[in-house]
Amino acid sequence: MSSNRPIAPSTLSVKDLPWQIIWDKDKCTLCGKCTAVCPVNAIELGVFRKRTIETTIGLESTPSNDFKIYYGIRQKTDPAYSCVGCAMCNLVCPNDAIIPAKSDEADKLRYHINQGGQPRRRGGRRSTPDSLLDMIKFIRISMLTDPALDAGRHEFELTTLLGRILSPEENLSFLNENGWIPPVREIYPLMIGGMSFGALSPNMWEGLQLGVSYLNEELSMPVRICTGEGGCPPRLLRSRFLKYVILQIASGYFGWDEIIHDIPDMKEDPCAIEIKYGQGAKPGDGGLLMWYKVNKLIAAIRGVPTGVNLPSPPTHQTQYSIEESVAKMIQSMSMAWGFRVPVYPKISATSTALAVLNNLTRNPYAAGLAIDGEDGGTGAAYNVSMNHMGHPIASNIRDAYLNLVKIGMQNEIPLIAGGGIGKNGNLSANAAALIMLGASCVQIGKYIMQAAAGCLGSETDRCNICNIGLCPKGITSQDPRLYRRLDVDKVAQRVVDVFLSFDTELKKILAPLGRSTSLPIGMSDAIGINDYNAANRLAIKYVV
Repeated sequence: MSSNRPIAPSTLSVKDLPWQIIWDKDKCTLCGKCTAVCPVNAIELGVFRKRTIETTIGLESTPSNDFKIYYGIRQKTDPAYSCVGCAMCNLVCPNDAIIPAKSDEADKLRYHINQGGQPRRRGGRRSTPDSLLDMIKFIRISMLTDPALDAGRHEFELTTLLGRILSPEENLSFLNENGWIPPVREIYPLMIGGMSFGALSPNMWEGLQLGVSYLNEELSMPVRICTGEGGCPPRLLRSRFLKYVILQIASGYFGWDEIIHDIPDMKEDPCAIEIKYGQGAKPGDGGLLMWYKVNKLIAAIRGVPTGVNLPSPPTHQTQYSIEESVAKMIQSMSMAWGFRVPVYPKISATSTALAVLNNLTRNPYAAGLAIDGEDGGTGAAYNVSMNHMGHPIASNIRDAYLNLVKIGMQNEIPLIAGGGIGKNGNLSANAAALIMLGASCVQIGKYIMQAAAGCLGSETDRCNICNIGLCPKGITSQDPRLYRRLDVDKVAQRVVDVFLSFDTELKKILAPLGRSTSLPIGMSDAIGINDYNAANRLAIKYVV
């Protein structure tokens, strides 16, 4: 860096940063592509003055100093422009002359990121790579005692139910008493969780919707996708593809004026209504769409001015108890669609989840419960919330299922698990483990971003700038210069690929169990773990 730079308490060197730019002067042609594509402006064109000593042949000649000026790439050390390791510079470099490298020691940036008195806020997921789900093994393999299936040749019924599931006798009694029966949807056990139109770029959001529609229309896989908070484009509300969409309403109620006004014009009912009370990455905190992403389109859909932060309250401000929440929100949403659409709440995984569940068991309007574990990603959360708050999804979903077993309602209220599923790439194994722990369905968000759009973020804190609208791949940006990098059709194709590969792997897991006509929900005798304390906590077999 420049030699006349002032030395201050927050001054850092390149060595102090988590990522350091390695630049090869001899390979570089100074095309400028790397500086143009860097999302955080971590590199700049620098002018360097170099002293060289030239000597001539002969004893009487004296060496001469020669000063030369040349241009090159220089890395900024200001914490506001620190490299995030996305490697976009390397992707566009025609000569492979530049690449970021992870620091070989603990970075000092973490002590200086709080400029202006603001704590660190980031996108992505928890920085700890460990996962309890990855430790669970499938130990019940039927070969002689029970008939095993061939995963490649047998037909499998890989669907689950969303809604209050009553017996025929109970449905008849319910109909006579109330004049309607609880609506139930048959869906695929893997759904795409709530990521809003605003948090995701238009191209990413459209690619996800296109992929889900193809899975349903062409491959007959009843995959569902949740809109997240913030409403959705009016053309989706008035299309026949709305039946594949779960509309989310959160405490900010953004975009719901448009949805309510469009109900008379809807050609199809939505699959379900999800009422969001909490997120896994920041339990007890409201959502936040930062001003970087609130352009004219997002502002119009959400009914707000452009360029302002859009925080949601930590709770729905009209409700002050679990009972009131069910009575007001869930019942009113059911009535809005004539009791034809399942309505369920989504909460953060915490020790209070059982209190919510116990209340839902007493109310026929509740169609299920979605629980988002501590590893759930989010667009903008404080670092301390992401790494130090929340409850692991495996134990929380297990507690909820065993609680339903105690009261004999394990087949009546479906549980939807989310948060960190496929965190280390083991999507189908993690999903199957949660199903056998008691979940009826699992939902993914960060995984589909990584798999379908090539998200560069990682749990080792690489990139993870989803919150400020500078996504280098254009996945979570509202800047046309960035999101035009994303091909809608290719995103849709990758969504289809992900679900087809998941389907194959899930069949490979279920085939040895001899299960082809139903999911092994709560079949905990088929799983084990080599951690004694974890086995006791989850009430599964301890295997070594």
